Amino acid sequence: MYQRKIPIDYNCGLNVAMEVVGSKWKFCLLDEISKGAKRPKDLVNVVTGITKRVLQNQLKELEFHGLLGKTIYNEIPLKVEYFLTESGESLMPLIVALDKWGLAFAPQLQNILENQILETEEL
Repeated sequence: MYQRKIPIDYNCGLNVAMEVVGSKWKFCLLDEISKGAKRPKDLVNVVTGITKRVLQNQLKELEFHGLLGKTIYNEIPLKVEYFLTESGESLMPLIVALDKWGLAFAPQLQNILENQILETEEL
């Protein structure tokens, strides 16, 4: 796992939160696991754009930080399922609120980006 050069400021809650869930995919993974996608194969299918390698790294980090637990079934082929821990469950109201805000803000962001493209083309 990545070794930090600059230590985490544990007196700043935002720094701690960004350390734990500060990536492009972690909120999406937690959301999908809460909705029922438990196996890596299912997660690759429902999280658009994530690669298997990135998925494995993100799941490993979420498990390391205590937001996910993993059940390994002794079968051939090996079967692994992820679940939210109590800490992971405690993040769900925040994730739901961010999702709601993002959906409401999406048209405004789309308009901003379209205007930026038009302005760039005019130059």
